[in-house]
This record gives sequence, C-alpha cells and structure tokens, in this order.
Amino acid sequence: MKEVVQSLLAQMHRNNPDLCFEIHFWDGEKNKYGDGEPKTVLKFNTEKSVKRVFSDGYLGFGEEYMNGNIDIEGDFQEPLKIAFDPAFENLKLSLLHKLKVLKNDVATRDTLRRTPENIQYHYDLGNDFYKLWLDKSMTYSCAYFKNETDTLEEAQQQKYEHICRKLLLKAGDTLIDVGCGWGGMMFYAVKHYGVKATGCTLSKQQYAYILEKIKQENLQDSVTVLLKDYRTITGQYDKFVSIGMFEHVGKKFIPTFFDHVQNLLKPKGIGLLHTIGKDTASSPDEWTMKYIFPGGYIPVIDEILNAMGRRKLNFVDVENLRLHYSMTLDEWSRRYETHVDDVRKLFDERFVRMWRLFLNGSSVGFRFGNTRLFQIAFTHGLNNEYPLTREFIYGE
Repeated sequence: MKEVVQSLLAQMHRNNPDLCFEIHFWDGEKNKYGDGEPKTVLKFNTEKSVKRVFSDGYLGFGEEYMNGNIDIEGDFQEPLKIAFDPAFENLKLSLLHKLKVLKNDVATRDTLRRTPENIQYHYDLGNDFYKLWLDKSMTYSCAYFKNETDTLEEAQQQKYEHICRKLLLKAGDTLIDVGCGWGGMMFYAVKHYGVKATGCTLSKQQYAYILEKIKQENLQDSVTVLLKDYRTITGQYDKFVSIGMFEHVGKKFIPTFFDHVQNLLKPKGIGLLHTIGKDTASSPDEWTMKYIFPGGYIPVIDEILNAMGRRKLNFVDVENLRLHYSMTLDEWSRRYETHVDDVRKLFDERFVRMWRLFLNGSSVGFRFGNTRLFQIAFTHGLNNEYPLTREFIYGE
C-alpha cells in the first residue's frame, strides 16, 4: 500500500513541480517531494488511514484526519490541493464507498419534514461558536473584496452594498430575504436604503439573535423575522434576495424553490440569488455533505438558469465571485485558529479538526476546483427599465 502511495505522489509532483512537501508513514519512513524547505508535512499515522483514502477518497481522508489518524503540519491547504490533481481525481473508488454515498444522499434529502433538522445541524451549533470567527455583522456567506487589503468587516458590508445596488433598492421597497442568517442583509438594507425587510430562517438561534437585535436597535417597524420554512410564506414583495441558502434546497426541490420565488416576487420585481454552484456537473464532496451540509446540493449554473427561465424569472446579470469566497474562507480560517482554544471549550477535538478541514478545504475548492460563487440578478417577467450597463453597480 505504501508503494502505491509513493508512486501516486511522485506522479502528482511531476504534474505540480512547484509543490514541496514531505510524507511521513506510520513505520517512520519519510519521503520528500520537491526542492527547498517543505511547506507541509503530511503524516499517515496508521496503515488503515492510507487504505481509507484509496477506498473512500476525500471522505476517507476527512474522517481519518478528524480521528487523528492523519496529521498535517505547516501549510494546511498545500496537501489539500492534491485532491484536484488528475492522478487523484481519477482514482477508482470502491463499490462499497459508492453505496455509502447513495445511502447518505437518500437519508438526508431535503424534504419539508427533514429541512429543519438539516439546518439546525449546521446553524444551531451556537451563536457563541460563530461569533468567534465571523465578522461583527455575523455574516456567514461570501464577502466582496474591492482590494486584497480589505478587512472582513469591510468586505461583508461591501457585499451587501453590491447586492443592494443590483436590486435597485429604494426607500419604501418591501424586501423578502429567504434564509436570512443572522439578519445582516436586512439590517443593512433598512439602515442604508429605507426598505421594509422580512426574513425567514429555520435556525432557532438565528431567529433569537435577530429578534434581540431588532429590539436593541428599535427596528420593529422595519424588520420582521419569521421562524418558517420558505415554502410556507405567502404575500408579494418588491424585491427578493437569498444569500447562501439555495445550497440547502436539494436537487429535487430546485423547481419548488423557484415556484415560490415566482409567487413571492411582484411582476417586474427584482431578485438576486447568491449561491455556491458549479460550471459543469461533477461528483459531490461526500465528506462535506455528510458532516457539514447534510441534505445539501451544489447545482450547476444551467440547472439554475433553466429553472428560472421556465418561471419567467429572467436573469439580467450573472457574476462569479469564486476568488472572493476563497479569500473569505481564508480570513475565517485565520480567525478560527486565533480562537481555536475557545472552540475547544465548546466542542471536542474531533469537531475542531472537522471545522479546520471544512474551512481550508472549501477555500482550496474555490481556488483550484470546480466550485463557484454565483450572484444572479433577475426580474419577474421582462423588465425593460433595468439599467443597460453595469455602471450603476460601481458608481460612487
């Protein structure tokens, strides 16, 4: 088994000569790949850990790392880039692994009954946990960096402004925010544009946080939050937004989602969908779907646009913020490690490792893989009054 790993890594190094790393095996043998000082040391502490990577791919790697059977010293992201090397991507995974993936997909499909437990699994870990590494607005979605030197706080506020401009928000507009998180978008739109905002979430902790903030800032007349599934919301709104929620909908319910968008958005109203997606279909990241986003599904861009078009939701602007999300995740990772001892006071070491891998692996996926971040602005029916150029988005 060790010889197979060595052969595979040698091939990967030929494909990526700039990579410089060391591999340490359970029996004390060490191999170095590349010239100069290694950026990373990847340690296989047991023979089983190697077998798991070959039988179960990234799922096996992730579980073995969580359990302490694999360690990474130095640049954590460097060995994760290997997952996107053709030599690794073309590994034939076992039939047993494929059956596990199918079983997990069936078990976590996002039905109306199961959706709350899927959301609470991720978002109800506790506001104290997310406060450790999110920005002050508690925004858990891709930021918008105008410069590489922007702080996370600046970049998140810039994201909200970017969206508000695409929505052509104006005073008095009614705005529905589906999957509103901790309310960052609603509070920004109310304070800067004078809209009346309604948001929905399935997270009890997010709901409680928003209610308290509404009270603290005396925004009872401007902000409403609902502890509801979006599929149960009625009424019509001038503007629609959904940021980082669509990934939880599931492939089966993409048509249902846009049916409800069509019902919620007034004719000629403007909407914006901010979602992770892909350019082309590819195998799902089973580890992330099992441990981080059960019931989730990363859609291909044409799935989204076709479903929208069939419901007269006409897209007017599509933007890919792939690198912005990688930068956001890197900043989250930095903050996470700064407060990792505080995380350990809340959760065990397996959880600490799980989130370290999630944040770093996601950043690598956006930078080197097939993961994208799409912002899709659209109108309900043709709206010939939408600006002809994008200058209105970038003007002061």
